[in-house]
Amino acid sequence: MKTQKFSSLKLSDTMVKNLDNIGYKTMTPIQEKALPFILESRDLIAKAKTGSGKTAAFGIGLLSKLDVKKFRIQSLVLCPTRELADQVARELRQIAKFTHNIKILTLCGGVSFRYQESSLRHQAHIIVGTPGRVLKHLNKNSLNLEDLNMLVLDEADRMLDMGFIEEIQNVIEFAPKQRQTLLFSATYPDEIIELCKSILDDPVEVEAQIQEAANEIDEYFYEVDEELKVKTLIGLFASFKPKDVIVFCNTKIECDELAEELQDSNIDALALHGDLEQYERNDVLVQFANKSCRVLVATDVAARGLDIKDLDMVVNYNLPHSKEIYTHRIGRTGRAGAKGISATFYAKYELESVEIYNDEKREFLKINEFPDTSSFEMKPEFFTLVIEGGKKDKLRKGDVLGSLTGDGGLNGDNIGKIDIYDRQTYVAIKTPMMKNITKNILIKKRKFTSWIL
Repeated sequence: MKTQKFSSLKLSDTMVKNLDNIGYKTMTPIQEKALPFILESRDLIAKAKTGSGKTAAFGIGLLSKLDVKKFRIQSLVLCPTRELADQVARELRQIAKFTHNIKILTLCGGVSFRYQESSLRHQAHIIVGTPGRVLKHLNKNSLNLEDLNMLVLDEADRMLDMGFIEEIQNVIEFAPKQRQTLLFSATYPDEIIELCKSILDDPVEVEAQIQEAANEIDEYFYEVDEELKVKTLIGLFASFKPKDVIVFCNTKIECDELAEELQDSNIDALALHGDLEQYERNDVLVQFANKSCRVLVATDVAARGLDIKDLDMVVNYNLPHSKEIYTHRIGRTGRAGAKGISATFYAKYELESVEIYNDEKREFLKINEFPDTSSFEMKPEFFTLVIEGGKKDKLRKGDVLGSLTGDGGLNGDNIGKIDIYDRQTYVAIKTPMMKNITKNILIKKRKFTSWIL
Protein backbone atom coordinates (compact mmCIF):
# COMPACT_ATOMS: atom_id res chain seq x y z
CA MET A 1 0.00 0.00 0.00
CA LYS A 2 1.31 3.45 -0.94
CA THR A 3 1.95 5.69 2.05
CA GLN A 4 0.86 9.30 1.96
CA LYS A 5 3.06 12.32 2.51
CA PHE A 6 2.26 14.99 5.11
CA SER A 7 2.03 17.52 2.26
CA SER A 8 -1.28 15.88 1.30
CA LEU A 9 -2.85 17.30 4.47
CA LYS A 10 -3.99 20.83 5.19
CA LEU A 11 -0.81 21.80 7.02
CA SER A 12 1.32 24.93 6.70
CA ASP A 13 4.33 24.75 4.40
CA THR A 14 6.65 25.52 7.32
CA MET A 15 5.27 22.60 9.35
CA VAL A 16 5.59 20.19 6.40
CA LYS A 17 9.18 21.35 5.81
CA ASN A 18 10.04 20.89 9.51
CA LEU A 19 8.46 17.41 9.56
CA ASP A 20 10.63 16.47 6.59
CA ASN A 21 13.74 17.89 8.31
CA ILE A 22 13.17 15.85 11.48
CA GLY A 23 12.66 12.63 9.52
CA TYR A 24 8.87 12.42 9.18
CA LYS A 25 8.81 11.65 5.46
CA THR A 26 5.54 9.73 5.13
CA MET A 27 2.62 9.03 7.45
CA THR A 28 2.33 5.87 9.53
CA PRO A 29 -1.03 4.02 9.31
CA ILE A 30 -2.41 5.66 12.47
CA GLN A 31 -1.35 9.13 11.27
CA GLU A 32 -2.92 8.52 7.87
CA LYS A 33 -6.22 7.45 9.44
CA ALA A 34 -6.39 9.85 12.37
CA LEU A 35 -4.95 13.15 11.14
CA PRO A 36 -7.67 14.07 8.59
CA PHE A 37 -10.34 13.77 11.33
CA ILE A 38 -8.18 15.58 13.91
CA LEU A 39 -7.66 18.46 11.48
CA GLU A 40 -11.45 18.55 10.90
CA SER A 41 -11.87 19.06 14.68
CA ARG A 42 -13.67 15.73 15.17
CA ASP A 43 -13.52 13.85 18.46
CA LEU A 44 -11.54 10.66 18.01
CA ILE A 45 -11.21 7.16 19.46
CA ALA A 46 -7.96 5.73 18.13
CA LYS A 47 -6.69 2.22 18.68
CA ALA A 48 -2.93 2.35 18.43
CA LYS A 49 -0.06 0.86 20.36
CA THR A 50 3.25 2.37 21.46
CA GLY A 51 5.59 2.86 18.53
CA SER A 52 2.80 3.40 15.98
CA GLY A 53 3.44 7.13 15.56
CA LYS A 54 0.45 8.22 17.63
CA THR A 55 2.31 11.05 19.41
CA ALA A 56 3.02 12.73 16.08
CA ALA A 57 -0.61 12.12 15.05
CA PHE A 58 -2.11 14.14 17.89
CA GLY A 59 0.95 16.41 18.12
CA ILE A 60 0.69 17.60 14.52
CA GLY A 61 -3.05 18.06 15.04
CA LEU A 62 -2.85 20.17 18.18
CA LEU A 63 0.13 22.23 16.96
CA SER A 64 -1.55 23.02 13.64
CA LYS A 65 -4.56 24.45 15.52
CA LEU A 66 -2.52 26.45 18.01
CA ASP A 67 -2.85 30.23 18.17
CA VAL A 68 0.73 31.14 19.12
CA LYS A 69 -0.16 34.79 19.81
CA LYS A 70 -2.73 33.69 22.38
CA PHE A 71 -0.54 32.91 25.38
CA ARG A 72 -3.03 30.68 27.16
CA ILE A 73 -3.27 26.93 27.69
CA GLN A 74 -4.96 25.60 24.57
CA SER A 75 -4.06 21.89 24.69
CA LEU A 76 -3.72 19.34 27.47
CA VAL A 77 -2.19 15.88 27.02
CA LEU A 78 -2.66 13.41 29.90
CA CYS A 79 -0.23 10.48 30.15
CA PRO A 80 0.02 7.57 32.61
CA THR A 81 3.65 8.16 33.69
CA ARG A 82 6.29 10.84 34.05
CA GLU A 83 8.55 9.08 31.57
CA LEU A 84 5.88 9.00 28.87
CA ALA A 85 4.94 12.64 29.56
CA ASP A 86 8.59 13.67 29.12
CA GLN A 87 8.84 11.60 25.94
CA VAL A 88 5.65 13.18 24.51
CA ALA A 89 6.81 16.70 25.43
CA ARG A 90 10.18 16.10 23.71
CA GLU A 91 8.47 14.96 20.51
CA LEU A 92 6.03 17.89 20.57
CA ARG A 93 8.95 20.31 20.93
CA GLN A 94 10.61 18.74 17.89
CA ILE A 95 7.47 19.14 15.80
CA ALA A 96 6.93 22.67 17.18
CA LYS A 97 10.21 23.88 15.67
CA PHE A 98 8.23 25.02 12.60
CA THR A 99 7.37 28.22 14.48
CA HIS A 100 8.82 30.29 17.31
CA ASN A 101 7.72 30.88 20.90
CA ILE A 102 5.55 27.79 21.47
CA LYS A 103 5.76 27.01 25.17
CA ILE A 104 5.20 23.41 26.30
CA LEU A 105 5.21 22.57 30.03
CA THR A 106 5.25 19.17 31.73
CA LEU A 107 3.34 18.75 35.00
CA CYS A 108 4.23 15.50 36.75
CA GLY A 109 4.88 14.34 40.29
CA GLY A 110 8.45 14.08 41.57
CA VAL A 111 9.18 17.70 40.59
CA SER A 112 8.77 20.67 42.93
CA PHE A 113 5.14 21.85 42.94
CA ARG A 114 6.23 25.43 43.61
CA TYR A 115 8.62 25.39 40.66
CA GLN A 116 5.72 24.26 38.44
CA GLU A 117 3.48 26.96 39.97
CA SER A 118 6.08 29.58 39.09
CA SER A 119 6.29 28.32 35.48
CA LEU A 120 2.50 28.38 35.16
CA ARG A 121 2.36 32.03 36.25
CA HIS A 122 4.16 32.82 32.99
CA GLN A 123 1.54 30.80 31.10
CA ALA A 124 2.03 28.19 28.37
CA HIS A 125 0.37 26.93 25.20
CA ILE A 126 0.46 23.18 25.85
CA ILE A 127 0.50 21.13 29.05
CA VAL A 128 1.67 17.52 29.10
CA GLY A 129 1.23 15.79 32.43
CA THR A 130 0.04 12.99 34.64
CA PRO A 131 -3.57 13.12 35.93
CA GLY A 132 -2.68 13.40 39.63
CA ARG A 133 -0.34 16.38 39.35
CA VAL A 134 -2.53 18.19 36.78
CA LEU A 135 -5.56 17.79 39.08
CA LYS A 136 -3.57 19.12 42.04
CA HIS A 137 -2.72 22.29 40.08
CA LEU A 138 -6.35 22.67 39.04
CA ASN A 139 -7.55 22.32 42.63
CA LYS A 140 -4.95 24.87 43.80
CA ASN A 141 -6.01 27.29 41.02
CA SER A 142 -2.47 27.42 39.64
CA LEU A 143 -3.74 25.92 36.36
CA ASN A 144 -6.58 27.36 34.31
CA LEU A 145 -8.20 25.47 31.42
CA GLU A 146 -10.82 28.00 30.36
CA ASP A 147 -9.09 28.50 26.97
CA LEU A 148 -8.57 24.77 26.36
CA ASN A 149 -9.71 23.60 22.94
CA MET A 150 -8.06 20.17 22.72
CA LEU A 151 -7.78 17.37 25.29
CA VAL A 152 -5.72 14.25 24.57
CA LEU A 153 -5.76 11.06 26.67
CA ASP A 154 -2.66 9.06 25.72
CA GLU A 155 -2.47 5.35 26.59
CA ALA A 156 -5.87 5.44 28.25
CA ASP A 157 -5.78 1.71 29.05
CA ARG A 158 -2.54 2.19 31.02
CA MET A 159 -4.19 5.00 32.99
CA LEU A 160 -7.08 2.66 33.72
CA ASP A 161 -4.63 -0.02 34.94
CA MET A 162 -3.07 2.54 37.26
CA GLY A 163 -6.40 3.67 38.75
CA PHE A 164 -6.45 7.15 37.17
CA ILE A 165 -9.99 7.08 35.74
CA GLU A 166 -11.56 9.05 38.61
CA GLU A 167 -8.80 11.65 38.49
CA ILE A 168 -9.21 11.98 34.70
CA GLN A 169 -12.94 12.57 35.15
CA ASN A 170 -12.19 15.22 37.80
CA VAL A 171 -9.71 16.96 35.47
CA ILE A 172 -12.33 17.02 32.70
CA GLU A 173 -14.75 18.83 35.03
CA PHE A 174 -12.39 21.84 34.80
CA ALA A 175 -12.30 21.77 30.98
CA PRO A 176 -14.74 23.63 28.70
CA LYS A 177 -17.58 21.51 27.34
CA GLN A 178 -16.90 22.85 23.85
CA ARG A 179 -13.57 21.24 23.00
CA GLN A 180 -12.04 18.53 20.84
CA THR A 181 -11.17 15.31 22.66
CA LEU A 182 -8.79 12.63 21.34
CA LEU A 183 -8.41 9.27 23.04
CA PHE A 184 -5.56 6.91 22.17
CA SER A 185 -5.41 3.41 23.62
CA ALA A 186 -3.91 0.04 22.64
CA THR A 187 -6.92 -1.80 24.10
CA TYR A 188 -10.48 -0.78 24.99
CA PRO A 189 -11.76 -2.45 28.18
CA ASP A 190 -15.37 -1.77 29.22
CA GLU A 191 -14.35 1.07 31.56
CA ILE A 192 -12.64 2.89 28.69
CA ILE A 193 -15.72 2.46 26.50
CA GLU A 194 -17.83 4.02 29.28
CA LEU A 195 -15.35 6.87 29.61
CA CYS A 196 -15.55 7.48 25.85
CA LYS A 197 -19.35 7.75 26.00
CA SER A 198 -19.21 10.29 28.81
CA ILE A 199 -16.50 12.65 27.49
CA LEU A 200 -16.52 12.43 23.67
CA ASP A 201 -19.01 14.02 21.28
CA ASP A 202 -19.96 11.91 18.24
CA PRO A 203 -16.44 10.45 17.94
CA VAL A 204 -14.88 8.85 14.88
CA GLU A 205 -13.22 5.49 15.53
CA VAL A 206 -9.97 4.57 13.78
CA GLU A 207 -7.64 1.63 14.14
CA ALA A 208 -4.21 1.11 12.60
CA GLN A 209 -3.50 -2.41 11.46
CA ILE A 210 0.26 -2.21 11.35
CA GLN A 211 1.74 -4.80 9.04
CA GLU A 212 4.88 -5.64 10.92
CA ALA A 213 6.66 -8.83 11.83
CA ALA A 214 5.85 -10.06 15.31
CA ASN A 215 8.68 -9.82 17.82
CA GLU A 216 10.74 -12.99 17.64
CA ILE A 217 10.98 -14.06 21.27
CA ASP A 218 11.95 -17.36 22.87
CA GLU A 219 9.59 -17.68 25.84
CA TYR A 220 10.63 -19.83 28.82
CA PHE A 221 8.74 -20.60 32.02
CA TYR A 222 10.49 -21.93 35.12
CA GLU A 223 8.97 -23.39 38.27
CA VAL A 224 11.20 -21.96 41.01
CA ASP A 225 11.43 -22.38 44.78
CA GLU A 226 11.29 -19.04 46.57
CA GLU A 227 14.66 -19.64 48.29
CA LEU A 228 16.34 -20.32 44.93
CA LYS A 229 14.94 -17.42 42.90
CA VAL A 230 18.03 -15.21 43.00
CA LYS A 231 20.31 -18.18 42.31
CA THR A 232 18.08 -19.19 39.38
CA LEU A 233 18.13 -15.66 37.99
CA ILE A 234 21.93 -15.45 38.10
CA GLY A 235 22.10 -18.93 36.54
CA LEU A 236 19.92 -17.69 33.66
CA PHE A 237 22.17 -14.69 33.15
CA ALA A 238 25.21 -16.98 33.10
CA SER A 239 23.54 -19.31 30.58
CA PHE A 240 22.12 -16.72 28.16
CA LYS A 241 24.75 -13.98 28.70
CA PRO A 242 22.45 -11.05 27.78
CA LYS A 243 23.97 -7.62 27.17
CA ASP A 244 21.07 -5.97 29.01
CA VAL A 245 17.98 -7.13 30.91
CA ILE A 246 14.82 -5.75 32.49
CA VAL A 247 13.68 -7.81 35.47
CA PHE A 248 10.06 -7.13 36.45
CA CYS A 249 8.96 -7.40 40.08
CA ASN A 250 5.44 -6.85 41.38
CA THR A 251 6.45 -4.69 44.38
CA LYS A 252 8.79 -1.77 45.08
CA ILE A 253 10.35 -3.50 48.10
CA GLU A 254 11.24 -6.56 46.04
CA CYS A 255 12.82 -4.31 43.39
CA ASP A 256 15.16 -2.75 45.95
CA GLU A 257 16.00 -6.06 47.62
CA LEU A 258 16.70 -7.88 44.35
CA ALA A 259 18.85 -5.06 42.95
CA GLU A 260 20.92 -5.15 46.15
CA GLU A 261 21.34 -8.93 46.04
CA LEU A 262 22.43 -8.78 42.40
CA GLN A 263 24.95 -6.03 43.15
CA ASP A 264 26.36 -8.21 45.96
CA SER A 265 26.78 -10.96 43.35
CA ASN A 266 28.90 -8.80 40.97
CA ILE A 267 25.95 -8.02 38.69
CA ASP A 268 25.47 -4.37 37.85
CA ALA A 269 21.81 -3.65 38.68
CA LEU A 270 19.65 -0.63 39.48
CA ALA A 271 16.08 -0.46 40.82
CA LEU A 272 13.31 1.65 39.25
CA HIS A 273 9.98 2.19 41.01
CA GLY A 274 7.50 4.86 42.01
CA ASP A 275 9.14 5.79 45.32
CA LEU A 276 12.21 7.29 43.66
CA GLU A 277 12.56 11.05 43.39
CA GLN A 278 12.50 12.41 39.85
CA TYR A 279 16.26 13.06 39.78
CA GLU A 280 16.89 9.48 40.96
CA ARG A 281 14.62 8.11 38.23
CA ASN A 282 16.42 10.20 35.61
CA ASP A 283 19.80 8.91 36.82
CA VAL A 284 18.64 5.28 36.62
CA LEU A 285 16.98 5.63 33.22
CA VAL A 286 19.94 7.45 31.68
CA GLN A 287 22.38 4.78 32.90
CA PHE A 288 20.30 1.91 31.56
CA ALA A 289 19.64 3.60 28.22
CA ASN A 290 23.30 4.53 27.66
CA LYS A 291 24.58 1.05 28.63
CA SER A 292 26.17 2.14 31.92
CA CYS A 293 23.94 -0.38 33.69
CA ARG A 294 23.29 -3.95 32.56
CA VAL A 295 20.23 -4.91 34.64
CA LEU A 296 17.18 -2.80 35.42
CA VAL A 297 14.91 -4.16 38.17
CA ALA A 298 11.55 -2.43 37.76
CA THR A 299 7.85 -2.41 38.61
CA ASP A 300 5.33 -2.25 35.74
CA VAL A 301 4.22 1.27 36.62
CA ALA A 302 7.79 2.62 36.67
CA ALA A 303 8.63 0.98 33.35
CA ARG A 304 5.70 2.51 31.41
CA GLY A 305 6.87 4.67 28.53
CA LEU A 306 10.47 3.44 28.62
CA ASP A 307 12.05 3.88 25.22
CA ILE A 308 14.75 1.18 25.35
CA LYS A 309 15.76 -0.34 22.02
CA ASP A 310 17.67 -3.58 21.36
CA LEU A 311 16.87 -5.16 24.71
CA ASP A 312 18.27 -8.69 24.91
CA MET A 313 16.13 -10.19 27.66
CA VAL A 314 13.08 -9.67 29.87
CA VAL A 315 12.57 -11.62 33.10
CA ASN A 316 9.26 -11.85 34.96
CA TYR A 317 10.62 -12.38 38.46
CA ASN A 318 7.01 -12.59 39.59
CA LEU A 319 4.14 -13.97 37.53
CA PRO A 320 2.33 -10.99 35.93
CA HIS A 321 -1.19 -10.18 37.16
CA SER A 322 -2.65 -10.65 33.68
CA LYS A 323 -1.81 -11.98 30.23
CA GLU A 324 -1.98 -8.44 28.86
CA ILE A 325 0.71 -7.27 31.29
CA TYR A 326 2.82 -10.29 30.30
CA THR A 327 2.55 -9.39 26.61
CA HIS A 328 3.40 -5.75 27.32
CA ARG A 329 6.46 -6.74 29.37
CA ILE A 330 8.01 -9.21 26.98
CA GLY A 331 7.25 -7.03 23.94
CA ARG A 332 10.22 -4.87 24.95
CA THR A 333 12.62 -7.49 23.62
CA GLY A 334 12.99 -9.06 20.15
CA ARG A 335 12.42 -5.76 18.32
CA ALA A 336 13.63 -4.56 14.93
CA GLY A 337 14.40 -8.04 13.63
CA ALA A 338 16.55 -9.05 16.62
CA LYS A 339 15.78 -12.21 18.57
CA GLY A 340 14.72 -11.74 22.19
CA ILE A 341 14.46 -13.94 25.27
CA SER A 342 11.84 -13.86 27.99
CA ALA A 343 11.92 -15.92 31.18
CA THR A 344 9.06 -16.14 33.66
CA PHE A 345 9.30 -17.52 37.20
CA TYR A 346 6.35 -19.09 38.96
CA ALA A 347 5.90 -20.99 42.21
CA LYS A 348 4.32 -24.41 42.69
CA TYR A 349 1.19 -22.83 44.19
CA GLU A 350 0.76 -20.79 40.97
CA LEU A 351 0.36 -23.82 38.69
CA GLU A 352 -3.29 -22.98 38.01
CA SER A 353 -2.54 -19.31 37.26
CA VAL A 354 0.29 -20.15 34.87
CA GLU A 355 -1.86 -22.56 32.85
CA ILE A 356 -3.20 -19.73 30.64
CA TYR A 357 0.31 -19.38 29.17
CA ASN A 358 0.72 -23.05 28.36
CA ASP A 359 0.82 -23.46 24.58
CA GLU A 360 3.07 -24.82 21.86
CA LYS A 361 5.16 -21.65 21.46
CA ARG A 362 6.28 -21.51 25.12
CA GLU A 363 8.65 -23.88 26.89
CA PHE A 364 7.95 -24.97 30.46
CA LEU A 365 11.16 -26.11 32.12
CA LYS A 366 12.42 -27.36 35.45
CA ILE A 367 15.96 -26.54 36.48
CA ASN A 368 17.75 -29.63 37.72
CA GLU A 369 21.20 -28.12 37.96
CA PHE A 370 22.73 -24.66 37.90
CA PRO A 371 25.85 -23.52 36.07
CA ASP A 372 28.79 -22.52 38.24
CA THR A 373 28.30 -18.77 38.77
CA SER A 374 31.07 -18.24 41.34
CA SER A 375 33.21 -16.25 38.88
CA PHE A 376 30.32 -14.88 36.80
CA GLU A 377 29.83 -11.13 36.67
CA MET A 378 27.92 -8.58 34.60
CA LYS A 379 29.78 -5.30 34.41
CA PRO A 380 28.79 -2.43 32.10
CA GLU A 381 30.73 -1.41 28.99
CA PHE A 382 30.33 2.28 29.89
CA PHE A 383 30.20 4.52 32.94
CA THR A 384 28.20 7.78 33.09
CA LEU A 385 29.90 11.15 33.47
CA VAL A 386 27.66 13.93 34.76
CA ILE A 387 28.55 17.49 33.74
CA GLU A 388 26.93 20.27 35.77
CA GLY A 389 25.71 22.21 32.75
CA GLY A 390 23.01 21.71 30.16
CA LYS A 391 20.55 23.36 27.77
CA LYS A 392 20.20 26.41 30.02
CA ASP A 393 23.96 26.90 29.58
CA LYS A 394 23.57 26.63 25.78
CA LEU A 395 25.48 23.33 25.68
CA ARG A 396 25.09 21.14 22.62
CA LYS A 397 26.24 17.58 21.97
CA GLY A 398 28.90 18.81 19.55
CA ASP A 399 30.34 21.13 22.22
CA VAL A 400 30.58 18.31 24.78
CA LEU A 401 32.04 15.85 22.29
CA GLY A 402 34.56 18.42 21.05
CA SER A 403 35.73 19.19 24.59
CA LEU A 404 36.14 15.54 25.61
CA THR A 405 37.99 14.59 22.43
CA GLY A 406 40.04 17.81 22.44
CA ASP A 407 41.27 19.03 25.83
CA GLY A 408 39.83 15.90 27.44
CA GLY A 409 42.14 13.67 25.39
CA LEU A 410 39.55 10.97 24.69
CA ASN A 411 39.07 9.18 21.41
CA GLY A 412 35.63 9.59 19.83
CA ASP A 413 35.26 5.79 19.82
CA ASN A 414 35.34 5.86 23.64
CA ILE A 415 32.28 8.10 23.91
CA GLY A 416 28.75 6.73 23.71
CA LYS A 417 25.35 8.36 24.18
CA ILE A 418 25.15 12.01 25.23
CA ASP A 419 21.95 13.22 26.95
CA ILE A 420 21.55 16.95 27.59
CA TYR A 421 18.94 18.16 30.09
CA ASP A 422 18.22 21.67 31.32
CA ARG A 423 20.89 21.77 34.02
CA GLN A 424 22.93 18.59 33.53
CA THR A 425 24.56 16.58 30.78
CA TYR A 426 25.09 12.81 30.93
CA VAL A 427 27.86 11.24 28.85
CA ALA A 428 28.47 7.50 28.44
CA ILE A 429 32.21 6.79 28.35
CA LYS A 430 33.89 3.41 28.01
CA THR A 431 34.85 2.06 31.43
CA PRO A 432 38.64 1.79 30.90
CA MET A 433 38.72 5.58 30.32
CA MET A 434 37.53 6.39 33.86
CA LYS A 435 41.10 7.23 34.95
CA ASN A 436 41.26 9.98 32.29
CA ILE A 437 38.35 11.98 33.74
CA THR A 438 39.10 15.27 35.51
CA LYS A 439 36.92 17.10 38.04
CA ASN A 440 36.57 20.22 35.88
CA ILE A 441 35.83 20.19 32.15
CA LEU A 442 36.37 23.17 29.86
CA ILE A 443 33.52 23.61 27.36
CA LYS A 444 33.13 26.75 25.22
CA LYS A 445 35.83 28.45 27.36
CA ARG A 446 33.83 27.80 30.54
CA LYS A 447 34.67 25.41 33.36
CA PHE A 448 31.99 22.90 34.34
CA THR A 449 32.16 20.61 37.36
CA SER A 450 31.88 16.93 36.50
CA TRP A 451 31.47 13.73 38.47
CA ILE A 452 30.92 10.03 37.87
CA LEU A 453 27.43 8.66 38.50
